[in-house]
Amino acid sequence: MARKDVLGRTGEQLAVDHLTALGFAILDRNWRCSLGEIDIVAREAGTTVVVEVKTRGGVGYGHPFDAITPVKLARLRRLAAAWCAEHGPVDDLRIDAVAIVANRDGVVVEHVRQVA
Repeated sequence: MARKDVLGRTGEQLAVDHLTALGFAILDRNWRCSLGEIDIVAREAGTTVVVEVKTRGGVGYGHPFDAITPVKLARLRRLAAAWCAEHGPVDDLRIDAVAIVANRDGVVVEHVRQVA
């Protein structure tokens, strides 16, 4: 497995650990459909949360959140709708993002609620 793939999987697990520590219940991981993939689907206090995880080994090429462009947000909205269509309607839905920067200095986890 390529280093990038290992870093990505490690970042997703760190995001799951972060979310569960905050009281989120994880409903789905790496859910796929013809439109793409949702990294994490979770539930927090009655709200279904689609979580995009971006992991980097540093910020030399920009902060992980820089990769969440308007095009990516539009795709996440379509993916969230597809997940809801498959799993049933939800009362409340939001999209969060978790950035992981993991390097020799340590790991930093940032969580932004309702990015879209």
